[in-house]
Amino acid sequence: MKIIKTDKAPLPIGSYSQAVVHADTVFVSGQIAINPETNELMTDNIEIETKTVLNNLKAVLEASGSSLDKVIKCSVFLSDMELFASVNEVYSQFFVNHKPAREAIAVKALPKYVNVEISAIAAV
Repeated sequence: MKIIKTDKAPLPIGSYSQAVVHADTVFVSGQIAINPETNELMTDNIEIETKTVLNNLKAVLEASGSSLDKVIKCSVFLSDMELFASVNEVYSQFFVNHKPAREAIAVKALPKYVNVEISAIAAV
């Protein structure tokens, strides 16, 4: 087992790792829209927020030796299902040819009261 830590994505805000590699699989913790350079939330609109989340996810995957093209499954957590179409539009720009399995779930609240959080499982 290998713990992944990169400064190209936000550092954990709790007692968890950005990702863990086990065997040939990487498990990426939920990413939110924190700019890793400034540590500021990027929540001006849902498109910017989603793009920041996915860029953070991409950075953690790359630090683990994986990539977006190797994602097997994503879990998308939303503060409101009304945001689904906007999030999905940005999401589809990151997963063009490769479309991993996915679920999208509306929850009562997310860390730092963001609107979207995405985690992933990928091959290394």
